[in-house]
Amino acid sequence: MSPHPSAPPWVPPAESFADEKLARGLVAGDEACLTAAYHRWSALVHTLAWRSLGDAREAEDVTQQVFLGVWHGRRGYRPERGTIAGWIVGITKRKIADALTARTRRADLVSSAGAALALSEPAEQRPEAVLDQVLVRDGLARLPAPQQRVLRLTFYEDLTQTQIAERTGLPLGTVKSHARRGLHQLRRCLRQEMYA
Repeated sequence: MSPHPSAPPWVPPAESFADEKLARGLVAGDEACLTAAYHRWSALVHTLAWRSLGDAREAEDVTQQVFLGVWHGRRGYRPERGTIAGWIVGITKRKIADALTARTRRADLVSSAGAALALSEPAEQRPEAVLDQVLVRDGLARLPAPQQRVLRLTFYEDLTQTQIAERTGLPLGTVKSHARRGLHQLRRCLRQEMYA
């Protein structure tokens, strides 16, 4: 007689005990248990992510995020609510949903950027380049005014730092300092935006 369709699959007692021991060690902060959990369930997590996202690189990112989530959220695991494997699959589903949301947000941004830039940009420009331009413009807008001005003159008017100093009346050292700080902050903004 076959089991009820909603019944959980039968797990051998030894495997079930090993899972419980692994879960206890993980909750206690044993990094070896995290490594063991990764070796045991990363292929399952990656497969679930790849099937949902259809992209191997995104699936790898989700897999890493899942096990970071396992480690950071380990104290939230409650064995009375289900198995460690079920808990990890639950985290996987949330991370996949986050990745799909981020993908939709990027697509919406590309679409709106394409519409906004249609008059000023060549029609054959790739959507990725449009997205990059929007992200850079947004990042520039967040910088302090002096850094923003120096970087705009650099990017959009193709001026050297010496030419910027002559045009603005700022000392060359100040221009270099604004450029360096501005680029560092812009890079940080772009990194946060890409991984948001």
